[in-house]
Amino acid sequence: MNLASHVVNGAQAYPDRAALRLGDDIVTYRTLDQRTARVAAMLCDRGVRPGDRVGLMLTDTPEFAFAYFGVLRAGGVVVPMNFLLKSREVAYHLGDSGTRLLFAWHDFADEARAGAQQAAAEAVIVDAGGFDELPVSEASAADVADRHEHDTAVVLYTSGTTGEPKGAELTHANLTRNCDIVAGELLQLTPDDVVFGGLPLFHAFGQTCTLNATVASGACLTMLPRFDAEKTLAMLAGHGVTVFAGVPTIFSRLLRQPGHDAYDVSRLRLSLSGGAAMPVQVLRDFQDAFDCVVLEGYGLSETSPVSAFNTLQEGPRPGSVGTPVRGVGMRVVDDDGKDVPQGEVGEIAIRGHNVMKGYWHRPEETAAAIRDGWFHTGDLGRVDQDGFFWIVGRLKDMIIRGGNNVYPGEIEAVLYEHPAVADAAVIGLPDPDLGEEVGAAVVLKPGAQATAEELREFVKSRVAAYIYPRKVWITEALPKGPTGKIIKREVVPPPEPGGR
Repeated sequence: MNLASHVVNGAQAYPDRAALRLGDDIVTYRTLDQRTARVAAMLCDRGVRPGDRVGLMLTDTPEFAFAYFGVLRAGGVVVPMNFLLKSREVAYHLGDSGTRLLFAWHDFADEARAGAQQAAAEAVIVDAGGFDELPVSEASAADVADRHEHDTAVVLYTSGTTGEPKGAELTHANLTRNCDIVAGELLQLTPDDVVFGGLPLFHAFGQTCTLNATVASGACLTMLPRFDAEKTLAMLAGHGVTVFAGVPTIFSRLLRQPGHDAYDVSRLRLSLSGGAAMPVQVLRDFQDAFDCVVLEGYGLSETSPVSAFNTLQEGPRPGSVGTPVRGVGMRVVDDDGKDVPQGEVGEIAIRGHNVMKGYWHRPEETAAAIRDGWFHTGDLGRVDQDGFFWIVGRLKDMIIRGGNNVYPGEIEAVLYEHPAVADAAVIGLPDPDLGEEVGAAVVLKPGAQATAEELREFVKSRVAAYIYPRKVWITEALPKGPTGKIIKREVVPPPEPGGR
């Protein structure tokens, strides 16, 4: 088994169909096959052997796909990295994974080179069309390296929100089966589909649900290296996008973009959301504005990533992340790993073909996360009588106010119902009496008006007395990561009057 076989299969079945598009430039499946073969040959010439790690610090351009599948064709292991990493972080990722070769985008060459030097690795700088110049004679790696289904294909580093990043080892079987379920069952992709590729490909969501699912289906991935609402709308209309994938923040920004209703997006048949909880109001507003069903799902880097999803057959259940996908089991458990009563909140645990092999060279962390065959996610959720799962927050995010558990996601969902709210983040604030108090940072929509007191009363009237945020502040922006997910640990309240 080799995940890169999808490229070869696509070239045989649809050689002249578009596989990738960037602006007006189109890469056919034949060209994708040729470019990845050349990259594989180059890697073999440089001494890369099956199982060797190769880093990718590339933007969302065709070159990412050429390198990604080229490494896999050669039997190597891909180590995707955020192209915005600084040299110290680059050195950590390379050193921890034992990577000796790094493909880096030319705009970030200085940090890549400096980090590679610290890790005794080589940085190969790539620009647009860089792989096109590889000599044709090097395209000798026409075959795809034989790999066992349990061999590692990708080492995907977690965000490190609870410590230094750990590399999740995802196997060829993990990624291939997850991709096949996404493409064939969830999205029901065909060669006539055009998928919007605006998710960072160094993340599991972008890799599985856009790049791999598209290539496995003979469809076209239209790429956007950096998200921009106006450009996205133009692409949806001009490129005839049929499937849109994004994180909730992207959906919100498209809704807020002036004149979004002037674009012809009539070919859009399906949107999928992941990466963070989708506010119900945003989901409903997007469906109404774009006349398109929105399916929300759930997963993690460690689960390849898709674990649960709403389906086209069942239709969306707003607020829920759906039911486990085929071959995956999910439970809600207590601190002892026992199932909690239906409807009660506990930790989500997952078992199935999508669960990682383990954390790279971290047996203790692996044993702590995977117990009795179940991966313990650190996410808090509940399951209803129909088997639909609902995520309410993270174990680390949970606020304990006077002995009561408060789940930020539930409060944020209420805040998003207010017509003036664009973004919201609920955090715990130190309190000498209660231990923690509930605080909420809010960003208003352009031109909208609301006071902190008004927002506090809005939530108070809709939730239990111990839940609503006593402290609400309005800010111009919230700190966000590369996928648009709000970084809670960087959200801080304004100083108290008088400098306290």
